[in-house]
Amino acid sequence: MNEQELRALVERMIVELAGQAPTPQVKGSDYHPMEPEGNTGGGCLEDISQTDLRQQYLVKDPRNGPAFLDLKRRTPARLGVGRAGARYKTATMLRMRCDHAAAQDSVFSHVAEEFVRKNGWTFSQTLCTEKDEYLTRPDRGRRFDEQNQAIIQKTFGRNPQVALVVGDGLSSAAIEANASDCMQAIQNGLKSYGIQTGPVLFVKYCRVGASDHIGELTGAEVVCMLVGERPGLVTAESMSAYLTYRPHIGIPESKRTVVSNIHRQGTTAVEAGAHIAELVKTMLEKKASGIDLHGKGAAT
Repeated sequence: MNEQELRALVERMIVELAGQAPTPQVKGSDYHPMEPEGNTGGGCLEDISQTDLRQQYLVKDPRNGPAFLDLKRRTPARLGVGRAGARYKTATMLRMRCDHAAAQDSVFSHVAEEFVRKNGWTFSQTLCTEKDEYLTRPDRGRRFDEQNQAIIQKTFGRNPQVALVVGDGLSSAAIEANASDCMQAIQNGLKSYGIQTGPVLFVKYCRVGASDHIGELTGAEVVCMLVGERPGLVTAESMSAYLTYRPHIGIPESKRTVVSNIHRQGTTAVEAGAHIAELVKTMLEKKASGIDLHGKGAAT
């Protein structure tokens, strides 16, 4: 008796001791307990990440299921997940682990170089040399060395009206899912307002504060930066836009205007791009951003 046959025998004994009918087997290698009935080996398990949590209601025998499901459609929060005794249901726990894994992957992965080349963006990098340094030294993600400073100055020239920047931030997935469409919508919107823009700069290992160094190096009137947000369990693809008027090193965070939650379940990339272009136009007119812009009566 080989190892596979011995394993199959032990499994049959356990099933019989549990009071269940044994699973018919010929050889141990033919037993596939994780496959759906009738599966011949060519199929795949369902991708649980594709399930829309707003439409998933797992409470057994609810008092008013349709009303609760209608409530769920208004929020991505994990409501109505049901329970198995005192624990989560298997489907709920697996989805939570799946979303957590997606968030981790997004933080630790990189935006593909091919994606940057395809969009025609100019590549640059902060002082960080690897992902671990980027995560543990936020200060180095806000500054550039002399070589990259030269790249930035060559890309934007002196005193550009608008400097458009894409930074990987804390979610590479967010940039690859949204940045291309959003940036195109921004450029089209600014063009319609008669505002000229130059090349787009991509920044690897980028923190929001890198826009301040860019502003100081170029004298840009407005720096508009798209950056990946810190991912959570709702989505790993959420992106933000940070817009700053006359940014410089040491500028208060309150001087920034932010458009957040740019993703397919929030504000879509194209819609956000149109709104950002309008904001840039308003900033140039009001010569302000952040709380200063709000104080001048602009809608932010």
